[in-house]
Amino acid sequence: MFGDIRETKECQLRDPMDLFHSGQVVKICAPMVRYSKLAFRTLVRKYNCDLCYTPMIVAADFVRSAKARDSEFTTNKVGDHPLIVQFAAKEAQVLCDAARIICPFADGIDLNCGCPQRWAISEGYGACLINKPELVKDMVRHVWSQIDNPKFSVSIKIRIHEDLKRTVDLCQKAEAAGVSWITVHGRSIEERHQPVHYDAIKIIKQSMSIPVVANGDIKTLKDAENVHHLTEADGIMVARGLLANPAMFAGYEETPFQCIQDWVDIALEHGTPFTCFHHHLMYMMEQITSKQEKKVFNVLSSTSAVLDYLNDHYGV
Repeated sequence: MFGDIRETKECQLRDPMDLFHSGQVVKICAPMVRYSKLAFRTLVRKYNCDLCYTPMIVAADFVRSAKARDSEFTTNKVGDHPLIVQFAAKEAQVLCDAARIICPFADGIDLNCGCPQRWAISEGYGACLINKPELVKDMVRHVWSQIDNPKFSVSIKIRIHEDLKRTVDLCQKAEAAGVSWITVHGRSIEERHQPVHYDAIKIIKQSMSIPVVANGDIKTLKDAENVHHLTEADGIMVARGLLANPAMFAGYEETPFQCIQDWVDIALEHGTPFTCFHHHLMYMMEQITSKQEKKVFNVLSSTSAVLDYLNDHYGV
């Protein structure tokens, strides 16, 4: 089920739903604040990632400010597809306006209904939307009423309720509104590091006729395969597991040195800011460096110092 379909991508239309109809489990890079930007998406796509999300973007800011659009969203015409732009929104028309702006440059949008951070919930964004199924339904319908590209997707990413019937109701309302697929992080708003409720994801999957993506605590390809078997999900979304090992979906147990070299090349080509460049390397090298090496590497303060260290110690 986890076969490699990358070879056929170039001849496919940029319709994300093609991935879900391929017969393979769709391997997805999650929306991650600061991290799932163009350079990192370029890297994971080299290692069998099928579908990538941008970091969450506040739709109201995106619509209102050209500066916000330029700083929050970058892509390219060739390799950064299929691409889903995730928005935080609480008003249907604002989400529609953001979707219309992004439509020529991306393959779909995702409405964030899962972010548990206090600032998001206090603003009416993120996980508080799981308690407003009619609003979610209305937002999805509005987007479809104003986007006339049939290949464009509209998805949502949610957390679960303690009473799972409420989650199933939310998902069924979203499906009735025409949502393309639903990603389920198998924890409630209050849960952070507790075990993921994969059984809940399975129940949701069995209640839907559209694709369901499983998300939460997936660190290796073996984890992804296990979660697929536990949940019967159509796709597997990974966040921290890909930060630690961007080659995870290609079956590597830890980040290979070629992947580190690829990141250096891609980051330099894209002009990635030093802090982001360095943080990604800290994540990637966590499993392959000693405590003493980490003490030295993690306090390096310039791109040239990082490059010298990688060359001296690893020949990268």
